[in-house]
Amino acid sequence: MRSIYCGQIREAHVGHSVQLVGWVNRRRDLGGVIFVQLRDREGLVQVVFDPDLQEVFDKANSLRAEFCVQIEGVVRARPESQVNADMATGAVEVLGKQLTIINKALPLPIALDDHQKNSEEARLKYRYLDLRRPEMTERLIFRAKVTGFVRRYLEAQGFLDIETPILTKATPEGARDYLVPSRTHKGKFFALPQSPQLFKQLLMVAGMDRYYQIVKCFRDEDLRADRQPEFTQIDIETSFLTAPEVRAITEGLVTELFEEMLGVKFDAFPTMTYLEAMTRFGSDKPDLRNPLEIVDVADLLAHVEFKVFNGPANDPKGRVAVIKVPGGASLSRKQLDDYQAFAGVYGAKGLPWLKVNDLSKGVEGLQSPILKFLDDQAIQGLLARLEVADGDLLLFGSDSYKVCTDALGALRLKLGEDLGFTRTEEWAPLWVVDFPMFEEDEGRLYALHHPFTAPLNASPEQLTADPLSTISNAYDMVLNGVELGGGSVRIHDNAMQQAVFKLLGISSEEAEEKFGFLLEALQYGAPVHAGLAFGLDRLVMLMTGASSIRDVMAFPKTTTAACPLTEAPSFANPQALEELSLAVKKTDA
Repeated sequence: MRSIYCGQIREAHVGHSVQLVGWVNRRRDLGGVIFVQLRDREGLVQVVFDPDLQEVFDKANSLRAEFCVQIEGVVRARPESQVNADMATGAVEVLGKQLTIINKALPLPIALDDHQKNSEEARLKYRYLDLRRPEMTERLIFRAKVTGFVRRYLEAQGFLDIETPILTKATPEGARDYLVPSRTHKGKFFALPQSPQLFKQLLMVAGMDRYYQIVKCFRDEDLRADRQPEFTQIDIETSFLTAPEVRAITEGLVTELFEEMLGVKFDAFPTMTYLEAMTRFGSDKPDLRNPLEIVDVADLLAHVEFKVFNGPANDPKGRVAVIKVPGGASLSRKQLDDYQAFAGVYGAKGLPWLKVNDLSKGVEGLQSPILKFLDDQAIQGLLARLEVADGDLLLFGSDSYKVCTDALGALRLKLGEDLGFTRTEEWAPLWVVDFPMFEEDEGRLYALHHPFTAPLNASPEQLTADPLSTISNAYDMVLNGVELGGGSVRIHDNAMQQAVFKLLGISSEEAEEKFGFLLEALQYGAPVHAGLAFGLDRLVMLMTGASSIRDVMAFPKTTTAACPLTEAPSFANPQALEELSLAVKKTDA
């Protein structure tokens, strides 16, 4: 039915007969000649119907938007005055000779033109129509090319594409698992995997020393623009490679991918420790396109008679730090109040500020409601350390280390976006390394990455003696403030794995119940192994400039994890529930 895609016709095809299939993008009747824009996945081409072929002309006159049609015709050059430089096929058109209406279309429930303002709910309900929009079609084609490139690259590096189970056992974060009841094992449940982590480690024990998989994963948690209940990972695991060697392979993958797909050439990725990232940028995934930095000043303010500063400055768990905003002295009081409210979302109790209006006037050239609490020593120390200039603004954070860091880190990003500091046209990749093994919350330890991450140069005894000071052998790839992928060297020793479980409050009995198969496997010559998993959806979102991963997925869910198209989730068939020995508990909600 088709000899060529619409969007592939060029001047070289002039004089050729072609068969086209696709959808009517637009129909216009101009002075007795009908022009139809025909669209398929590769793009648009203009088809002209002349009244000389009356039967075909009459049929063309009946066409409406989104009719599915087949057209046979001859390619010809457009008159020079009618060339459309905005279309890839703008130098040619097709003179329609035959027209077959494959299927008519009802009036559309959503708009498909360039100026559509459909609600997201409507776009997802009629996703099969929304995906016809060239912008959406191009993103799915781009995604397919990305996965194709990834497969070719990894297979050239000796990696094997191996599938792992979808029906598996609940993870330590069991509350976030999607559970699947078993009909043949009454009262028992499978879980959908949050990642193939344990299976890919077992593949390393099995000797499959270079594994990869482009795999669906599932997580039942609150959603954001870059989160979905089901998402796709580029999952990679290796044996007998060090962390730097794994980083080199995966950095090569991303570097070659960007050059192939976008023509972007990266230099070697810089490496930054977790401590440096949190200290300078207030984030473990810093956006290096933004030049604003957080500067510690607790030592300069520990002596001042102002509890807002001297309290945290003299508290080992406190932090006092500043962001210098070049030109920020022009911000209004309302703008400053708005930024204070923004910082308050992250727990900050205030956002003290100081404007540098005219350095030549000394203290008289400064403006701040807190100026009266600062002595000359503190003021001169601040001005020198921040290297201020006329017109600068200083914004202070002063609280517990976490609140101060989180608030200033988020504020840094907002200021960069609002005031135009962030260089949106650039790419800024980096590796973040040397993460803490654990973080503490209300006296309990949690793994910063996951409980199968190995410590960096620590024995089980050393780890147990001082877990909060232990550094993990983990690494994250970050691009423009987005975590593209996270990985680590894994624990390959049974004693170390049991020590980590114990520190996380997982008893020997619980560890045996949930991870007995892994603990046993580690006793049969388990090799040193390491890996990394990329978020494919995030990667494609960044590369295409989409604002949400939903715009690079064919059939995503809403922010409430629902599917308007199929109306899932739905109530189960009572007979199915009976076979599964399940009953649904009714709630008031």
